[in-house]
Amino acid sequence: MSVLVLTLAVSAACCLGFGFVLQQQAARRAPLGDFLSPRLLLDLVRVPRWLGGLGLMVAGMALGAVALGRGEVSLVEPLLATNLLFALALSRRYTRQCLGKQGWTGLALLAGGVTAFIVAGEPRGGHAVADPLRHWLIIGAMTGLALLLTAYAKRSRLSSGPVLLALAAGLLYGVQDALTRVSGQRFAAGGLAGLLTGWQPYAVLALGVTGLVLVQSAFETAPLRMSLPALTAAQPLAGIACGVGFLGDRLRTDTGALAWEAAGLAGIVTGIVLLGLHPAMPQGGGVREPARNLQPG
Repeated sequence: MSVLVLTLAVSAACCLGFGFVLQQQAARRAPLGDFLSPRLLLDLVRVPRWLGGLGLMVAGMALGAVALGRGEVSLVEPLLATNLLFALALSRRYTRQCLGKQGWTGLALLAGGVTAFIVAGEPRGGHAVADPLRHWLIIGAMTGLALLLTAYAKRSRLSSGPVLLALAAGLLYGVQDALTRVSGQRFAAGGLAGLLTGWQPYAVLALGVTGLVLVQSAFETAPLRMSLPALTAAQPLAGIACGVGFLGDRLRTDTGALAWEAAGLAGIVTGIVLLGLHPAMPQGGGVREPARNLQPG
């Protein structure tokens, strides 16, 4: 593993984790009438705390894009999942909760799962699949599932809705990460003209905006502990599926390696859930205010 890729990916995770906490603290005060509407972003853009969180999120995505340009999606995505550790660290500053058994167990499972997956799988680059059908099948399956989850979330926005929205956003962000890597390859090969003549950069932008609306709607309607674990778990799984499915990422496939890779992914998901449900995560639950009275801060 390149030290530069490791540094970039962990730095991206740090920015993302801090950004998610700041965004949720602002979004939970937004009016419920903005649920799943672009108006939500128009309301939130007036709140300095949310803008700060958005800036950190954009910085994290930029660092992640550079990491994806220098390393395989199957390597970078598990590292990006550690954003939950940084989110928990910032949340503890507000809640003053100690980690306890649940926190330390979640931390060990997440860190151990990432290490086991990377060491056992040995992610490495290969030749991208040229068949466009494979691309569209995988991307279509991810986006279709995200749309289905969003449709169900609209029916139960105050119960399971936030979890479903976070899962949908995670799937879209995983596809976005894969297409970000493709966009970087197009830019490296053909410059700006080569980049802008492809559909991938426009899809990256559309997925980013759509995912942002989904995430903020999830943050608006429920505590961070309900949404962030689902978001953090879905994104690497979708990204790895795209990386192996059509970007040419290769993992070891012998029986022992596959067993450790599966155990690593299970550890990552379990650790994410334990950390996401930790009492240190802010509960939210602020009083809803009309859009015109949404206060900065």
